Amino acid sequence: MASDHGADRVDGPGFGAMLGGHRRQARLTQDELAQRAGVGVRTVRDLERGRASRPQRTTVELLANALALTGADRHAFLLAARGQSADPIPAQRYVRLPPSAELIGRDADAAELADLLTGPVRHPRVVTLVGLAGVGKTALALSVCHRVVDAHTGGVAGLVVTDGFATGDILSTVAAVFGVGRFEDLSARFAGTSGVLLIDAVERSPEAVAEALSKLLERVPTLRFITTGRHPIGLPAERVWSLAPLVAPPESARTLAEVSDFPAVALFLDRLARVRREPVTPDEVEPLATLVRRLGGLPMAIELAAAHGRVLTVAEILHRYGDRLLDLTGRPGDDAVSLRDAVAASYHLLATEEQYALRRLGLFRHRWSVSLAEQMIEPGRAGDTDVVHLLDRLLELGLLSVRGSGVFRFRLLDVVRDYAAEQAAAEGELPGGRQRHAEVIADLAEGIAPQLVGPHLAEAANRLDDVAGDVGAALAFAASEDPRTALRLAAALPRWWRFRGRNVTGRQWLRRLLDDPRTASADPVVRAWAKIGLAQLAARPSPDGDEIVSAAEALADFERLGVIEGQLAAHTQLAALWMAKDGFDQARRHGVAALELARETGRVRDMAVAENNLTWHEIRIGDLAAARERLAAVDRLAARCGEHRLQALARANLAEVARLDREFGEAEMLGRQAVAELEVLGDPMHRRRVIGRIGLALAEWGRVDEAEAMLAELSPASDGPSPSDGPLSSDGPGGGFLDGPAAMVEAAIAMATGDQKRAAECYARAADAYAGDVDPRDVVEALVGLAATTPDPDQREAALSRLDEICTAGGIVLLPHERARLA
Repeated sequence: MASDHGADRVDGPGFGAMLGGHRRQARLTQDELAQRAGVGVRTVRDLERGRASRPQRTTVELLANALALTGADRHAFLLAARGQSADPIPAQRYVRLPPSAELIGRDADAAELADLLTGPVRHPRVVTLVGLAGVGKTALALSVCHRVVDAHTGGVAGLVVTDGFATGDILSTVAAVFGVGRFEDLSARFAGTSGVLLIDAVERSPEAVAEALSKLLERVPTLRFITTGRHPIGLPAERVWSLAPLVAPPESARTLAEVSDFPAVALFLDRLARVRREPVTPDEVEPLATLVRRLGGLPMAIELAAAHGRVLTVAEILHRYGDRLLDLTGRPGDDAVSLRDAVAASYHLLATEEQYALRRLGLFRHRWSVSLAEQMIEPGRAGDTDVVHLLDRLLELGLLSVRGSGVFRFRLLDVVRDYAAEQAAAEGELPGGRQRHAEVIADLAEGIAPQLVGPHLAEAANRLDDVAGDVGAALAFAASEDPRTALRLAAALPRWWRFRGRNVTGRQWLRRLLDDPRTASADPVVRAWAKIGLAQLAARPSPDGDEIVSAAEALADFERLGVIEGQLAAHTQLAALWMAKDGFDQARRHGVAALELARETGRVRDMAVAENNLTWHEIRIGDLAAARERLAAVDRLAARCGEHRLQALARANLAEVARLDREFGEAEMLGRQAVAELEVLGDPMHRRRVIGRIGLALAEWGRVDEAEAMLAELSPASDGPSPSDGPLSSDGPGGGFLDGPAAMVEAAIAMATGDQKRAAECYARAADAYAGDVDPRDVVEALVGLAATTPDPDQREAALSRLDEICTAGGIVLLPHERARLA
């Protein structure tokens, strides 16, 4: 078989056929064998053709040495030269194959292939394993052959195709390995029995293999075949089996136990253990997982990389070869191709227009869809190539991997992508390709952006997550070479950046692109959305109010251009910004404007968001009945447009209004409903805040044990920020968002248990924690509690002074029970 598995054993009569079979397995021409053996090439030619039936013993010894024959193979070779057989083969004797190495990560493939070769005759009689060089086709085929030996009493054998193999060479070799003198004798050999033949490396002589297999299929109906090659043979009876690389660990896998469960890592660890004694250390786990992902799970690449572990640590292997995988090769003198050679061999099987398409697809950084592939290649640039047929062809050759059933499921192996980039650079195509890539990703982001609100937000964000690497690459290129396209892309991303907690990154991109003079003539709608994005990504307005100015300019632009969606977004954002700057009257004015515009244009979701945001202003002036009415409207409107998250937030806010109205039972009921809904929706930050409100209601109600249970759930969280729909569902979780609720619950529990000193301490902590939060109403409640409980007159006076300042600045009216506490 292939050089890394040892040689096949070839038994049976016919010294000429045996000599030719061994020569071809050694991948030698007649001239090369003659030179190695020190005999004339005519001698070799005559012996193979049967013209010299009794060669001299010395000649045979020289030939055996040149062929590196040992053991049983050498003994059979010498006997055959004298016209004898070492062991005549009965009809039911198994023809031996080379030993099968232990396979890692191929159990499912091996089991299914074995079923195909042992199942009913209606199954395809030819199964061809195709894929990139080094993916493990030969090793898998050998393993399968050893699995099916007991099911085929006629025997299982194999041969390796070499360059220049003719149809007759193949047929005579098959006859020899199955112990008969001529191809025509195979019918009798397999009468009443069955067998399997492995043909390795069919791409070296595809026409000869196809013709030989056609003859064998016709003459020996009980013989089945498993073949390996870089491409299918093209027979009607052929089942093509595309062999994918081994599965590598995701980025979420961190520990050695987690990553070693993945076949690609298991293979690396196995090969690493052969060249070094020390096990992988904890600090090598992360570079190990990164390296194996970069190697794409390709067994050949993994083995080449692991071989360097004799000298280098895993981190050093990653640092040295992580960005130049194509340079990985065996040690000088090893009979092994480099990764570049392996990819090049498959690349050159593609037609010219297919090579162009692969160079374009190589610009994608991660997974992509059929639609993106079509846009990237551009109609007409790759001739009449159909993208579906192209992807099928790339998959067939092992250049493409497919994971899952989602839209973004196609991905080139990293080594293939690197090779495609090299070829694109050589063809002078990189600048144009990167330009097209930026345009395609910008189009995609603009198509997804409208879905980054409402019930489809998480799904839309996940779609952008799938192409995050391409988004970064497109922005980096276009920001320098095509800033207008970069601005178009960046303007579509603010809600995604905010949802994923990348506010700073997003603001940096938007500020850079808006300040670039080359974008001054960009589409005014795009520039307006970019300005809104700057405001959306601000945790708090800057002291000079740049974000407010930017959002106000965007509002004016949207009004002039008649873009309703932009006007609504601008009003909503301005309301939030003015809230954060204590400009509560301005905030209410923009909230009312957003509600009126939404009503005029019949936009149900925007009406719900506006009603929700205006609820705070009702609470600010102490009108809890009006707040209830607005929240009831939010619930109805959100139900109409399927906005389950907004419904949950409305219920949470209604629970808070009930607590402020001293309706503790109602507050607990609504709060628990909201918590359950937010847990299902995956909104941990707002869920935590509602838990704090439930705990506060229970403590104020005197149900201390249940309040303490709620407090236990308020341990410091590590969850990221949640998306915002307005002031009552704030985006930026500062210290108050995390520490304030717990301190307030502790204070209420202390009050319920008569520990006034402890209550004062907790109220003071809550007031400090809430100080940087968007909602000053939280600070007001904490200061009321502090002023009502502290025994220190100076601290009480300071709390009252601060309380008066906040209420005056925000127009906040204390509720009756708050005034009673201060009396």
